[in-house]
Parts: sequence; C-alpha cells; structure tokens
Amino acid sequence: MDPFDAGAGGILRQPKAVWATAGASVVAFMGIGLVDPILPSIAKGLDATPSQVSLLFTSYFLITAVAMLVTGFVSSRVGGRKTLLLGLAFVVVFAGLAGTSGSVGELVGFRAGWGLGNALFVSTALAVIVGAAAGGSAAAILLYESALGLGMACGPLLGALLGNQSWRYPFFGTAFLMAVGFLCITVFLKEQPKPARKTSLLDPIKALGHGGLASAAVSAFFYNYTFFTVLAFTPFVLNMTPYKSGAVFFAWGVLLAVFSVIVAPRMQARFGSLKVLGGSLVLLAADVLVLGYGSHTAAVVCTILSGAFIGVNNTVYTELALGVSDAPRPVASAGYNFVRWFAAAAAPYFAPKIEEWTDIHVPFVVAAVTAVLGALVVVVRRKALTHEAEELETRHATEDGVAVFAN
Repeated sequence: MDPFDAGAGGILRQPKAVWATAGASVVAFMGIGLVDPILPSIAKGLDATPSQVSLLFTSYFLITAVAMLVTGFVSSRVGGRKTLLLGLAFVVVFAGLAGTSGSVGELVGFRAGWGLGNALFVSTALAVIVGAAAGGSAAAILLYESALGLGMACGPLLGALLGNQSWRYPFFGTAFLMAVGFLCITVFLKEQPKPARKTSLLDPIKALGHGGLASAAVSAFFYNYTFFTVLAFTPFVLNMTPYKSGAVFFAWGVLLAVFSVIVAPRMQARFGSLKVLGGSLVLLAADVLVLGYGSHTAAVVCTILSGAFIGVNNTVYTELALGVSDAPRPVASAGYNFVRWFAAAAAPYFAPKIEEWTDIHVPFVVAAVTAVLGALVVVVRRKALTHEAEELETRHATEDGVAVFAN
C-alpha cells in the first residue's frame, strides 16, 4: 500500500491521536536547532563567550544521553501516554524558565532540564505513533520522519523570527507550543498497552555487547561530533543576523529532511547501505573542510549542503542500530543513542575551545577527521554490519523505499 495514499490508512487518513503526537514531535525536534540563529545574540545579551553559550548544546545533549537509559525503564512501567506527557511537562517548564535566565549558567541549567523532557518525549513518540496509526507502520513511520524533518528545518526559522526581537522569545514560544501539544495529547491520545516485559536501566548497556550494535554506535559517535560542530559552532563563524542565519539553517533543515526521507532509501536500494554511509561520511568531511577554510559565501553554501549528507547518515545509522542486533528495538535504540549523544554534547564544548587554543579553522579540521574515523569504523567492522545491510537492501526493494528513522 502506498503510504501517501489519501485513502483509509494513508498518511493523510490518521486518527487525531497520531496527528497530535506528530505535531508535538515537530515542536520537540524544533528545540534542537532553535537556538542556532540566536547564539551570538545570547552571547551578547548575557555577556558570555562563544564557548560558554555553546554549553547550551552540551548540557542539553549530555542529559539526553544519560536519559536514554531511563526512558525505556519509565515507559515500560507507566505507559507511552504518561511518558509523553511527563516529557512535555518538563519541556514546558524548563523552556519557559530558560527565557527568564539572568546568566548563562542559569540558561545552561534550564537547557539540561529541557533535554531530559525532550529525551522522554522523543524516545517514546515513534512507538506511540506506530501503535495508534491506521493502516500499518509504513505511513506512521513516514509521518514521524516528516515531523522530524519539518522540526529540524523550522527550529532555526522560528528562532530567527522570534529571536530578532529578543533572544528570550524563542524559549517562551517553545514553551507555549509544547503546552498546546500537552493539551492535544491529553485530549486525543488514549493509553496504549504496556510492554509485556519491563525494561531495566542496564538493558541498553547490555545490548551494546553485540558487536554490530557497538560498531554502529561508535561510528555514529564520531559522526555526531562532526554533525554538532556544524550545528553549534558554525553560527559563530557565519556571524550573521538572526534572520539570515535562520534562513541558512532552514535551507539546511530542508535538505536534511528531503535526503533522509526520500533520497537515502533510494540510494541504499541502489548502492547498498554501507557504501552509501561510507561515501556520505567522506563527502561530509570534505564539505566541513571547505566550510572552515573557504570564503564566507563558501561557508554558507557548505553549511546548507551539509544537511544533505547529515540526512543520509541519520537514516542509515538509525536503521543499522535498530536492526543489527537481536535486542528489542527500543532497547537497541536506547543503547545506540546513549553512546552517540555524548558526541553531541562534546562537540559544542570542544569546538570553541579548540578555536581559542588554535584558530577558527582547526575545529573544522577536527570535525573532518571525526567524519573520516566514522567511515573507517564502517569499513573495518563491515562484516559485523554486512548482514544487516543486506537485509536493509532487501527490505527497501520491497517497501518502496520507506526508511525507518527513529531518532
């Protein structure tokens, strides 16, 4: 069945509960890139250095990484609906508090609380959408992917539009939108059956004992350092107004969405998952080198172009992580995300520090090296990943290129 079909069970014919969860997912993913275009404004408003402001990402993703060990434990005991509402409540409270911050330390602390809420919500949203959707998982997964791409694209745009007036407004805007999402899920989403087996805190760590999953996680760790160097450090390099920076990262997000949902599955079906992943990582390394050493125009173009490579990588990595081991998908995903989000926390901290120690070009050299290291792990550990890659190629050939993208 075509998931785009407007008939019963198609992407446009879903229950209100699915749309409510998908809508809240858009806002949740918006929160990742929301602060991008206003980082320089925050630094100016709070009299902070770039390395201090970049801790907004570090605290957010550090808590997100640790919370990955908790989300399955919580949702398997209280249910998906309550876990979503708990996550949304955390985001509403801490995003609102972030807008009242009087110092960069307060803002970093509130972003950490925001990260906990986002981890609880995002890690549960896909399972809830699939469980509540009509017509099977294909349309539900595509809807979730579309929400992710739309959120990643619109986050910087909303940050620019609201942040042009004050750097505080994007935080208040997010709190308001997530409060609306909380009300929609409260009204439209009924509680779903709890898993037959409760997840322990150590299950995700135990799952990493599988060589294939560990390989995917380590490679993704190196890749995510590159990814979040682009996301968190580039705004300082571009040094543009919130509107212009927001436009750049909106275009970046559009490419990310298109390549993750549409292009990546077709490339996998034609060339194979591991070849696509390795090639995309090498191209991303070349892209960030040009970004770091090129002219301002080249930096803008390469920032936008990186969205295409990041979209491809995200799709392939997540599919490998979800299928390479025999662990339940939520457990495998938690273990994989636990490892890779530590790089998302490290890059925003180390990139400006490396600039302080050396010059503005070197952080991008490091980012290029980590992308290549991610590709080398794929090459060296290809035997541990090959079986899953072959299964993915077969699946894509029979599912019309619909990718499972559960970030």
